[in-house]
Amino acid sequence: MRTQQRSSDDDERALADLAEVSDWKRVWGPPETGLDAIRTLVSRVTAATGWRPWAPGNIDPNRYTWGLVTPRRTVMLVLPDAVLPDSPRGGWSAYEIGADEVRAAEDGLDDRWPDQLELARRHWGQPVFVGPGTDPRIPLEWRDRRRHLAVWLRPGAEMHLYATQPQADPAGTSAGFGYSVYASEVA
Repeated sequence: MRTQQRSSDDDERALADLAEVSDWKRVWGPPETGLDAIRTLVSRVTAATGWRPWAPGNIDPNRYTWGLVTPRRTVMLVLPDAVLPDSPRGGWSAYEIGADEVRAAEDGLDDRWPDQLELARRHWGQPVFVGPGTDPRIPLEWRDRRRHLAVWLRPGAEMHLYATQPQADPAGTSAGFGYSVYASEVA
């Protein structure tokens, strides 16, 4: 297993950018493709956030997602129902995890989870949920992919901070921390 420790500066900026969106309901829209749909998505998100398209005029008509750049220079990948920061992930991560190294990767994530959680709390406040990825309240499709999860609610959104679940198979040979925003009817 190989590990790396990166600066949290990119994460700090991205978390602050996400915290500044006051009403996520204005960001979401239908999953349509084509030039008009992408232009509508970009216009809608720009109006709601102030973010700017990273490649104006260079639209792929088969896409339904688009990248926008925040004033702090974070690139956000915007989907009709999610926003994923496309910045390099900061903090600790492990990769090339062998079958006998899964436990060591889990320990690395467990040791560093409190610091990641504190970083998110500085920008997003207190979460409504903090728990292990195996918690039965977490949707099934995430349980095998999340080691830790914290959730914040905002108007129209669930903001997630998570640690991925290390695995030794070729599809899951890396583990680290991430964060995303998902459309929500509850918030």
